[in-house]
Amino acid sequence: MTAVQTQAPARHAITPLGAFFAVLGRDVFVTARELPIFLAQVVLQPLFLLFVFGKILTQLGYAQHGYAQVLFPGLVALASVLTGLQSTAFPLVIEFSYTNEIEDRLLAPLPLGMVAIEKEVVAALRALVSAGVMFPVGIVILGGIPWVASNVVWVVAFLILGALVGSALGLTLGTFVPPNRINVMFALILTPLLFTGASQYPWPSLSRLRWFQVVTAFNPLTYVSEGLRGAMTPQTPHIAPWICLLVLLVATGGLTALGIFGFFRRALT
Repeated sequence: MTAVQTQAPARHAITPLGAFFAVLGRDVFVTARELPIFLAQVVLQPLFLLFVFGKILTQLGYAQHGYAQVLFPGLVALASVLTGLQSTAFPLVIEFSYTNEIEDRLLAPLPLGMVAIEKEVVAALRALVSAGVMFPVGIVILGGIPWVASNVVWVVAFLILGALVGSALGLTLGTFVPPNRINVMFALILTPLLFTGASQYPWPSLSRLRWFQVVTAFNPLTYVSEGLRGAMTPQTPHIAPWICLLVLLVATGGLTALGIFGFFRRALT
């Protein structure tokens, strides 16, 4: 008679990749549960910019007819980058300083670098939702939006890169700026970012203001705006798409590396 073995069933080992998607899934679920509040926070500013500059000023004659078609791609880019930035920077400042919630994530079976990447990825997903909502909003407010069906791949590519570069910038700010200086830093960063990102004007049109054209060339938002503008309104003068693509890839990689370094520095101190 053989003895009955009563050993516990083997458990599957939790891999870092599995833990990464588990944490990511939790954050996506929380975002979905708070979707109306989230959209109200991130879409309100681009919505009113589109309404005032694209609708009101055009109807009053202060802006040329057709300006809304130039403005719309820039505001989609603005929604993508700013949402990614805010969705990374603000939670990191709060979690590292006030609530210490980041400690729960650091206890997960994940390398520190993957914890930082997860924060960036979930912020990028939030940014894509924010930018996507701008399309039906634009149709409602403007009665139609510029669209070239053959350029849909470029539109998607620049939306993704805009979301990633914004969240990478937020990761850097959220880990390097002291918590007691974050409000001042955002006041000093968001306004210049908003108005030097070519979201309200095509970058080539600044040729008469050469100094300002050079300043805007250092803003990653410029290349998201110009990339989307070239894809959605190719008849408008714009920076070549391949240049925008290259700059955004380099900026995203550089800011992500810098943000991960800052994350290590904050997490290990």
